[in-house]
Amino acid sequence: MFDLGMTEMLVVGVVALIVVGPKDLPVMFRNVGRFVGKAKGMAREFSRAMNDAADESGVRDIAKGLKTATNPVGSALDSVKDATRDLAEDLNPGKFDPGKYDPKSETGKLSAERAATAKKIQAATARKAAERKAREAAEALAKADEAEAALVADDTPDKAKT
Repeated sequence: MFDLGMTEMLVVGVVALIVVGPKDLPVMFRNVGRFVGKAKGMAREFSRAMNDAADESGVRDIAKGLKTATNPVGSALDSVKDATRDLAEDLNPGKFDPGKYDPKSETGKLSAERAATAKKIQAATARKAAERKAREAAEALAKADEAEAALVADDTPDKAKT
């Protein structure tokens, strides 16, 4: 902000220590910190107000138009990046937006096909997981029955001996 190096800050600190004194130095630094914080807050608020005014008046649209006029290659690359980002989002089957492409186009057909395939895979995976959990539960129940039967078999001879 003020383009001060370490040596300049050290000199300012030593001078402040001598002039203000060690007892009042923390209070002074606290007050300076509050002042700097208020100044930054005011600058942030001013910048936000200016950006809002620019948005309302359409300055950003004009700036974008000027950028396009002065750098057509850059704006074309921006358009390509936007299209690539949209395509990358569509390749994720969970985020398919059927309204994004014309359903009659090849891209729309492929997107719809991928979304349907993804749903089939999810359904098959859920079914297999449920079947596996049911099988594991049945196996655990069988083991519990065996353990209970073993306990009953162990308890029966003891009662007969007494």
